[in-house]
Amino acid sequence: MYSSLLEAKVVILGSQGVGKTSLVVRYVQKTFSLNCTSTIGASFMTKKLVVDNCKVRLQIWDTAGQERFRSMAPMYYRGANAAILVYDITSEESFRDMNSWVEELRKNMTEDLIIHVVGNKLDLAPTKRAIPLSRTEEYVAKTLGEDFSVHEVSAKDDDGIEDLFLQITRKLVEKKQEIERIKRINAENAITLQQLEDERLQQAQTASNSSVCCGI
Repeated sequence: MYSSLLEAKVVILGSQGVGKTSLVVRYVQKTFSLNCTSTIGASFMTKKLVVDNCKVRLQIWDTAGQERFRSMAPMYYRGANAAILVYDITSEESFRDMNSWVEELRKNMTEDLIIHVVGNKLDLAPTKRAIPLSRTEEYVAKTLGEDFSVHEVSAKDDDGIEDLFLQITRKLVEKKQEIERIKRINAENAITLQQLEDERLQQAQTASNSSVCCGI
């Protein structure tokens, strides 16, 4: 028996050709295709897993990377609990585009949004790497903060994908547990305050009755 249930929305953002769809398909369906077609607008898949005794259902939204669909993006990332910003480690242009997504999310989303920055196509690193990992880590620490995570993965080789989503899911579960803990504390405090108020009223009523009985 699971202690709790969680349904969360995760949105995948990034420019065209960075491998967003391949990343999602690799995670959900455990497959990879070199002939993956470009996403039109957005699509989503679901993934069920259990983390820390919590049954989780992820809604993973894969958004289109083409510029003509950029204006539609807020429709898909609105209400998201987590965002994965994907760039291609062999592409300087995709890295710059990822930066613009960071700025857009910071402007339009709440501060509690979980953001993970992901460099895909790690399998090409030995011969075609254009973006050093240290550069991404420095950028994320400076722009988002030290607590935000950076990953390098390969959807083709299934390298790092499982761990990426596991880390995100664990953060979502921890956030849910913290919210529930605060609610319990607030409820307990409210009960305590009500009890104190009831006792005060009872004491006042007792004192009033005593005054009447004594003819005061």
